Amino acid sequence: MLRRHCLAGGLLALGAAGAQAAPIDDLVLAAEFNDPRSIARLLATGLDPNLPDGRGRTAIFTALREGASAAVEALLASPQLDPNLLNASGETPLMLAAIRGNLAAARALVKRGAAVNRPGWSPLHYAASGPDGGVTAFLLAQGAEVNARSPNGSTPLMMSARYGSSEITPQLLKAGADARLKNELGLTAADFARQSGRDRDAAELDRLAGQAR
Repeated sequence: MLRRHCLAGGLLALGAAGAQAAPIDDLVLAAEFNDPRSIARLLATGLDPNLPDGRGRTAIFTALREGASAAVEALLASPQLDPNLLNASGETPLMLAAIRGNLAAARALVKRGAAVNRPGWSPLHYAASGPDGGVTAFLLAQGAEVNARSPNGSTPLMMSARYGSSEITPQLLKAGADARLKNELGLTAADFARQSGRDRDAAELDRLAGQAR
């Protein structure tokens, strides 16, 4: 009987220990709730901020997704943080900051060494697809390739024509975006604009493409 009680107590203790969150889970949770003090405390133990938690989430992507600016700053203070870390979708932190129009985070990431240009989808593609917040102009000033091609041949201009805010397309055109380019489906930026019901923008892009021929 005594042995049975001891065994049961041991199993309960093991279960309680297993239920405790791992340090990386705590870090991602702190990022989600914008808790820079907890982030600094956990990082001071030597915890690798690039590791995923039990749900496959990483701290920097979680902080950017939640708009947790203090958490982003605390994570970027860690020399261990990889500014070019890839998530499961092959995106970098700078790409996520770009599509959310988070200029402060974009500046901080580039300062830490985040790549402005990369093969395939680029941060500029993402900035052109979002609310902007000044990120497009910033990336262009940092040397972003204005006519960068995604895996299907789409350009930032195409993305802005369909998804971006109204001020992005003129910025890209001024920086040298080519309205004549087509993606693998044969679509131009004007076609992208038409798909979004932006007929006036489509007409202007058609005009510019015709002038450039």
